[in-house]
Amino acid sequence: MTSGSLSSIPAASHAGDHGAAVPPARVMCEVAGGVSWSHGRGHAAGRIGSTRPATAHPTGEAVTQNDVVTSRVLTVPNLISLVRLLLVPVFAWLIATGRDATAVLVLAVSGASDWLDGVLARRLGQVSRLGQLLDPAADRLFILVTLFALAWRDVVPWWLLVAIVARDVVLGIMLVVLARAGWAPPPVHLAGKAGTFALLYAFPLLLLAQWAAPVGTVAWVVGWACALWGVGLYWFAGVLYLMQARRLLRGPVPEHG
Repeated sequence: MTSGSLSSIPAASHAGDHGAAVPPARVMCEVAGGVSWSHGRGHAAGRIGSTRPATAHPTGEAVTQNDVVTSRVLTVPNLISLVRLLLVPVFAWLIATGRDATAVLVLAVSGASDWLDGVLARRLGQVSRLGQLLDPAADRLFILVTLFALAWRDVVPWWLLVAIVARDVVLGIMLVVLARAGWAPPPVHLAGKAGTFALLYAFPLLLLAQWAAPVGTVAWVVGWACALWGVGLYWFAGVLYLMQARRLLRGPVPEHG
């Protein structure tokens, strides 16, 4: 991958698709070959409390992030993320009461809103710190609740739930270790976001797979394709995060002040 191709891809923040992040500093961007820093506005996985950028691994290519984060609370993207969070118990109730058609609609709306809030945040200049928390929280909660509900209904096997939860547990431990060492969370990798999208689109299809043929048959094939790709990308991104965390923990300590 060349620097030209990478420079056209906006870097996501560590907190989700609401984009990038905090004070003008240097932006650390992940690529498969390593990490690097570039000048711009964005959230770097820098040392907590340091006003100087951390020194990163020399390999990799930089992606400039021009989004500016605000402290605003009432924004259109934040309202969309809040609605997605409120839909989680609604979906759980629909599944528990056997209202599959409406549950599929709720899942479809949730998946579309996950894409929409990030796009609006950047285009409207409404990237916010609250949005960086709400967006991934809604994603994770929806995925976990949906998986539990579908596994409880025997729509998906329990190993799929274990595979996804295990990855989140591993990365949760990683974040604790980074925080104890003084590092902020790393930015979200494109593979991780793609995996999340694939899973969010897989779930309504797997619900539709319970219907009679031909709808059920087509939904089963496409749904499982999305689910398997989603799990694969989910773990692939997880491995990249772990590699990045190892470089940060083994690298030189930046100066404070």
